[in-house]
Amino acid sequence: MMATVPTFLQSFLQAFHFLRPWWLLALPVLWALVVWLARQRNLHSNAAQFIDADLLPALRLDTTHAAGSGTRGLSPWPWLALAWTLAVLALAGPSWQQDKTAAYRAPAAWVVVLDLSPSMASTDLAPSRVARARFLVDDILSTARDARVGMVAFSDEPYTVAPLTQDVATVRSLMPVLAPDLMPSAGDHLAPALEQAQKLLNASGSRDKRIVVLSDGFDDPAAALRIAAALKQQGIALSAVGVGTAGGAPMRNADGSFTKDDKGQPQMTRLNADLLQQLASAGGGRFVDSAQPTALLANLQSTSARPGEAVAEQDQSVAHWQDAGIYILPLVLLLAALLARRRWL
Repeated sequence: MMATVPTFLQSFLQAFHFLRPWWLLALPVLWALVVWLARQRNLHSNAAQFIDADLLPALRLDTTHAAGSGTRGLSPWPWLALAWTLAVLALAGPSWQQDKTAAYRAPAAWVVVLDLSPSMASTDLAPSRVARARFLVDDILSTARDARVGMVAFSDEPYTVAPLTQDVATVRSLMPVLAPDLMPSAGDHLAPALEQAQKLLNASGSRDKRIVVLSDGFDDPAAALRIAAALKQQGIALSAVGVGTAGGAPMRNADGSFTKDDKGQPQMTRLNADLLQQLASAGGGRFVDSAQPTALLANLQSTSARPGEAVAEQDQSVAHWQDAGIYILPLVLLLAALLARRRWL
């Protein structure tokens, strides 16, 4: 037993530290205040000119002799200095032991990027491409369970429809009104929408971050593929869902008429599956057709957390130092009670 004592003391001294050491700066100030107060007892000689000699000992805080006796009384100043010192040490947070708790990660974070360009109003998929995309978004929301889901819609510019939230019912309530004619300007620029989704995910604090793009194609492939590759390097997986058919359908104007090309023929809009597949490959995700989203939904479901719980990291823990200042507080309270009992406070 004796041989283990030096080892214990050595480990104690190596581990001992204060969690809030700046409180120790208060000690010199408090000790100086005690000395200053103690020196004020010298003023009793001046007070003796105005106060009766029999009353003066009872009015003084630091009595030279106990009342009614010839013995020397206790001085309050050492006790007050001790109480203040213990209080400051408790506030400084002495610590020499650690506790370990299980490490948890935040639930998965997904951002759905929905294409609302004019071509999404085409009817090669019944009832329309955008309606089919909304059905797919509803399936993704059903898969989310405890994952946080946000949504970004884009045409010429991106718009955040919903920030990251676990309230999928609120996101569902926004879905019926999403259509190409809702957008203020026509266009098909995916890159700014990916940057908007990236901002939402970077603020999520989650380790499992994913983007799902639902589109029939886009007009800025170089910029979009570059951003998808950057997202992959940051650990954000990007998957794409192709909404449309290879045969395509005539593109309609806002008034319902067909858009015509230079030869007066109806302008066709087709699913650009190759471009979307390149996007998913650059983003480290997968490309699926809107008719067969099962593989993507299964992959998303496998990453979502259990309902109502954060996910514990396997074989990982977080260590934190115990604050032993609480054990000093009973001594501070006892000293405060002593000072109050002897009318020194």
